[in-house]
Amino acid sequence: MRDVEAMQKTGGQLIVECLETQGVDRIFCVPGESYLAVLDALHDSSIETVLARQEGGAAMMAEADGKLTGRPGVCMVTRGPGATNAASGVHVAKQDSTPMILLVGQIGRRMKGREAFQEVDYRQTFGDLAKWVTEIDHADRIPEVMAHAFHVAMSGRPGPVVISLPEDMLRDTCEANIGPKVEVPEPAPTDEAMMALGKLLGSAQSPFLLLGGSRWNETAVQNVHEFAEKWGLPVGCSFRRQQLFDHLHPNYAGDVGLGINPKLKERLVKSDLVILLGARFSENPSQGFSLFDIPKPKQRVVQIHPGAEEIGRIYTPDLAINATPGTFLAKANKLTPTPFGGLAEEAHKAYLEWTGELPNTPGDAEMGPIMNLLRDQLPDAVIANGAGNYAIWVHRFWRFRNYGSQLAATSGSMGYGLPAAVAGKLRQPERPLICFAGDGCFQMTMQEFGTAVQSGANFLTILVDNGAYGTIRMHQERDYPDRVSATELKNPDFAAIALAYGAHAETVVKTEEFEGALERSLASGKAALIHIKTDPEAITPATTLTKLRGTGVQ
Repeated sequence: MRDVEAMQKTGGQLIVECLETQGVDRIFCVPGESYLAVLDALHDSSIETVLARQEGGAAMMAEADGKLTGRPGVCMVTRGPGATNAASGVHVAKQDSTPMILLVGQIGRRMKGREAFQEVDYRQTFGDLAKWVTEIDHADRIPEVMAHAFHVAMSGRPGPVVISLPEDMLRDTCEANIGPKVEVPEPAPTDEAMMALGKLLGSAQSPFLLLGGSRWNETAVQNVHEFAEKWGLPVGCSFRRQQLFDHLHPNYAGDVGLGINPKLKERLVKSDLVILLGARFSENPSQGFSLFDIPKPKQRVVQIHPGAEEIGRIYTPDLAINATPGTFLAKANKLTPTPFGGLAEEAHKAYLEWTGELPNTPGDAEMGPIMNLLRDQLPDAVIANGAGNYAIWVHRFWRFRNYGSQLAATSGSMGYGLPAAVAGKLRQPERPLICFAGDGCFQMTMQEFGTAVQSGANFLTILVDNGAYGTIRMHQERDYPDRVSATELKNPDFAAIALAYGAHAETVVKTEEFEGALERSLASGKAALIHIKTDPEAITPATTLTKLRGTGVQ
């Protein structure tokens, strides 16, 4: 007779075993009594538990981990305010098409419907943010639900899944079989679609290839370089997807995002064939949905996307291909090319002109020379950033060379850079990583600097401090000149805060101070922060507050 008791496992143990089976080696969390059974099971597991300071930071760490691995990053939080704090990271995962799983401790099952302590209906709360929201009421269904959650998060257009875990269910015991590791199918193009693509390319005069979305990997990135080379195609990368193509490759045309090169914008408008490979071509890359007519663009459009529901959602394509970047490129590179001579060279020359010479800006600490120095000394660094005008220096002037080198939220979430940097450095400890942050952006998740130090994520933070919410101030001065409201910041001594966490930190008020600060920071062997005090007048690389003041007033 078998020992039935020996086969019994708690719900908390089953959750952890399911995570291990799916290859999860790291989770990000803020602890709560609602999932103590899971925390107890993690104690003896192979999974590293990274302790964040606030649930929004933990969720952004998990999202960044999902970006880098292609499999769901996992975040665990407690009920009520823990879950709602984490919503910011779930929103990033949705808009960035990143696989992610948020596990939420929940009130006991018999408490439901009474507005018990921190009770929230997660299906309603996360219904518009997640691909799937569910609650596990019976411990023996944990393997089934967890396997399905990984499938949903990774398939089609990837995204976040939220799973509510009642605390009493996690203490229940049962027998249950853990399923195998989930792998999702990759939709592939038909032969007929590839023949149609060949004909469209053969009849085009000024084609353009635009890359975006997720479900890429290193092989797909290598293959898209080959595809562009064979056909002589100019290639652009959608907003914050710049890691998909080597910026110094002769076919690279530039960043199709905010602050687009005017020559690149003109090239897109005048193209007679635009191939959207993984890209949705949403608000930011489309310049506020102004470049293409909706629903039918004047340009012929080929849209390739792994999520069938995304094809034709905004623009009606001339050719629709439901495929991942990898399966598409495997077939596309078998086509017989008729190269377009001169198009790519001309586009790349315009890109180099747009990004080559970094401008002088007002103030004693200038970002132009600082960016030049960083480009020269850390050319292969992974770059993490949140949102703000400081990010223009990264998007326009950094030369992304390799896949896996960019952690930035297409959702434009402030505060993303620091937690993303934690996840990025832990995932790729051998690679240098720079977190760029503005003073406003940094303070959204500043406490995660403690997570960086505690977890040994020793990256460099470049904190650009102009004493304002710069992007909002820019729009404010443009449309409501001389009526500054709620955009000025009285900031702390950021270097002192970093030092208090046990990091290396320096403050730079003059350009010439930066080189020494950088050298000492890199030599410290610690998480490091360089606090750069810039002039608020230097609002962007291209203009000043004075020059733009009132320009938007009709």
